Amino acid sequence: MTNEDKGKHLKLWTPATYAITVEGRLDETWSERLGGMNITTRTRGDESVVTTLVGRMRDQAQLTGVLNTLYEMHLPILSVENVSEVSGVNG
Repeated sequence: MTNEDKGKHLKLWTPATYAITVEGRLDETWSERLGGMNITTRTRGDESVVTTLVGRMRDQAQLTGVLNTLYEMHLPILSVENVSEVSGVNG
């Protein structure tokens, strides 16, 4: 690891942008309760609905809170992805 790479690694306390995909429909009115994440839904070929939430979390504790809320809502979590690097935003 070079000195240049040291500052780019994700830490528990660093902000990052995440994309979370869940099975089922989640209304956009839940955005505020879920850390202000953008909420979009789509229907798959088999007519099932998938919701994607994308947003900046201040740290992984906030991310955990969002994931716990989704769990409590009985929405199966399909994926969680750090998209900070993909979108050009350093996490």
